[in-house]
Amino acid sequence: MFRRMKEDIHCIFEQDPAARSTFEVVLTYSGLHAVWAHRIAHAFYKKNLLFLARLISQISRFFTGIEIHPGATIGRRLFIDHGMGIVIGETCEIGDDVTLYQGVTLGGTGKEKGKRHPTLGNNVLVASGAKVLGSITIGENSKIGAGSVVLIDVPADSTVVGIPGKVVVTNGVRVRDKHDHRNLPDPVEDTCNRLEDEIAFLKRRIEELEKKEGKTDEYSNL
Repeated sequence: MFRRMKEDIHCIFEQDPAARSTFEVVLTYSGLHAVWAHRIAHAFYKKNLLFLARLISQISRFFTGIEIHPGATIGRRLFIDHGMGIVIGETCEIGDDVTLYQGVTLGGTGKEKGKRHPTLGNNVLVASGAKVLGSITIGENSKIGAGSVVLIDVPADSTVVGIPGKVVVTNGVRVRDKHDHRNLPDPVEDTCNRLEDEIAFLKRRIEELEKKEGKTDEYSNL
């Protein structure tokens, strides 16, 4: 246990240039506190002491602003930077040497049962505000850009950005964007064209009905 705690502290010194002393890290780093509290809660969860596990996780959430379900499986040297607003779901699996920034959600997409949260491989980085949702896999050494919403699997050694998340770099090679930005559809123009077609169709139908009934076409001048 103490070896793992020393490993966690050493990880913070490697990742955060603002860390100055072990005393400071142990007392003031909420991400470290959340990880340590989760280990205790997860141990009770595995012993089926679910209420006690949940109670510990909620106390940790109150003090750190980081919500980690006690059922989540977390590997070694998880680095949570700042951490406020992070949510990690029950069936989430996180590998070793993963980095999470503030506002990250590793959540589900609904009320489905079973495995419903993401799996993160080793050395994954998820930047501020990103949402990784559903039973998907983020491959090793991948990076999720700030504010991205990821709903599909991401291959290893990739970079994902945008809403919805798109792979823009894989294995160090930039992925070509197949969209023609000069000819993007205009939804307003499309709607107006469709309404004009429908009005023209209705006018023709009215004319046909009036001819059958021998009435004057009062719409002919419109």
